[in-house]
Amino acid sequence: MLDAAVRSFARHGYQAASMDEIAELAGVSKPLVYLYLNSKEELFTAVIRREAQALLGVVAEAVVGRGGPPDERLWAGLLAFFSYAAEHPDAWTVLSLRARTQGEPFAGEAARMRDEITAFVAGLIGEAAREARGGGGVAGRAGAAVGGREVEALAQALVGSAESLASWANATPGVTAKEAAATLMDFAWSGLGNLMKSERWSPR
Repeated sequence: MLDAAVRSFARHGYQAASMDEIAELAGVSKPLVYLYLNSKEELFTAVIRREAQALLGVVAEAVVGRGGPPDERLWAGLLAFFSYAAEHPDAWTVLSLRARTQGEPFAGEAARMRDEITAFVAGLIGEAAREARGGGGVAGRAGAAVGGREVEALAQALVGSAESLASWANATPGVTAKEAAATLMDFAWSGLGNLMKSERWSPR
């Protein structure tokens, strides 16, 4: 039933999705859908929560279950993220587009997922910053160490880029999850590497 709902909401959006179509796709009666989930709102919420937890699960497993330096774990997390989006395009459409554009309470569910992924990324960036600081790197704009707010800002920028790139990759024939993840690593970690060496861009 939830699989059918994912397909329908991805194709049509929340408002246009039909409970009749969802029941037909699931091979059950419409009253049975309402028996398990009392309304379309509850069904959409259940879909968002299930897919968000699935995405968070694969990213967490890739990042937490892997040893090594922060860049290798970030790579593993990004690869897991892009692979999930590529292998579950309807689920990604629901999470990245449908939930966020429909307003509350759906946007809040998607925002919680994003916050958890951002926390993973911020932890990795912060760890890299601490390691570099121990080796004499990571100075701030005025020579101070990179602080929590800057780490959070960098994590927000990286996650936002990943979301946009995943949607583009899914819509662009021939782009693989590995290629998308490598593109973002090339773009992001090179810049982060300069920060770790206290090399910053500044306006002239």
